[in-house]
Amino acid sequence: MYRPLADEIRPQTLSEVYGQKHILGENGLLRRIIASGQIPNMIFYGPSGSGKTTVANIIARETKRELRRLNATTASLQDIKDIIAELDTFLVPNGVLLYLDEIQYFNKKQQQSLLEFIENGKITLIASTTENPYFYVYNAVLSRSTVFEFKELTAGDVLCAVERAAKIAAERFGEADIEEGVLRHIAASSGGDVRKSVNAVELLFTAAARGGNGRLQITLEDAKIVSQKNAMRYDRDGDQHFDSVSALMKSLRGSDVDAALHYLARALSAGDMAGACRRILCSASEDIGMAYPQAAAIVKACVDSALQLGMPEAKLPLAQAVILLATAPKSNSVVEAIDRAFSDVQSGKAGPIPRQLQNVHADGTGFEREQGYLYPHNFPNHWVRQQYLPDGIRDARYYEYGDNKVEQQAKKYWDAIKGDANGRESGR
Repeated sequence: MYRPLADEIRPQTLSEVYGQKHILGENGLLRRIIASGQIPNMIFYGPSGSGKTTVANIIARETKRELRRLNATTASLQDIKDIIAELDTFLVPNGVLLYLDEIQYFNKKQQQSLLEFIENGKITLIASTTENPYFYVYNAVLSRSTVFEFKELTAGDVLCAVERAAKIAAERFGEADIEEGVLRHIAASSGGDVRKSVNAVELLFTAAARGGNGRLQITLEDAKIVSQKNAMRYDRDGDQHFDSVSALMKSLRGSDVDAALHYLARALSAGDMAGACRRILCSASEDIGMAYPQAAAIVKACVDSALQLGMPEAKLPLAQAVILLATAPKSNSVVEAIDRAFSDVQSGKAGPIPRQLQNVHADGTGFEREQGYLYPHNFPNHWVRQQYLPDGIRDARYYEYGDNKVEQQAKKYWDAIKGDANGRESGR
């Protein structure tokens, strides 16, 4: 019977698990919990191929618990009821260890059906998810569970699995001549997914031609073809999307042009041009703002060009926008100013609009009052002192000039006109 290579090399002990030293190392918390034999309800959170299922299998084996597996993408409420029906029978005298894969696909009713049994200990739940459990798992289940995060494996971690897989594949398919760099390439292009890398090894051995010496020929060229669509993690509906576009914007804000280009390339490679465009447009006002006001118009033009061109040409104007924003002077005076204004409005600091600012078209109804509006263009320098804010917040200041050249020039200009060295009217 055919057995996938990825299943054959699955670790059988905690010491054989690749990576996850932060929780499974010699003094790791999860390792100590498993050694105690007192297994709590747990949620394993992390990317595919990082060892969640493997560790659950090891826990069941080392604690001698009856293991039941369900995948939330296909399981139904009846599947849960069938497991519950086994409780208190000779089949599972010590209760059930239920491994529930992809728990985020269970609805609230399905998740809640487990509550009574995970609380009284008849079912020990180990749920896994590739999505943030604090967003996708209902609080009632979450509060009864301990969350352990599984980290994405490094290329070095994956290489250990790839080398072991190649050794077993050679025993199964025949001795092979493996070209220099093949195994490292597979490990590096797997995106930290052991399962994907081992599957690539199996495919290479399956399809390999035999040389004149009768040995299988595993070439770097074939390895590159197998991994040409690498396993870069990027789920446009999940954490990887938000993490990647967040990293793009933070790199722009941090003026690291190389990092910004890297995260732009990741987003575009994953087909998420819309997410990248949104963050680029936002950064122009949020992070550059008044330090280089023209950036907003330039970036908008670049985004428009990208949307008209489509990929792959769209990468050029978007790269131009990213380079511009990353290398531009920075100011967050815009976001701080509007946040202060929103804070006052949302806390009820509004009050009647001063009469001189009210709509004159309301006059002529028999309720006329003297408006008293002063038209700034009728005065020197197109400015005249008058009250614009409501009485209750007449002295509020929202906008503070940034310390960049552009905003300081504007401050100097208005200080001179308004005759106020402290700039108390600034931003009005």
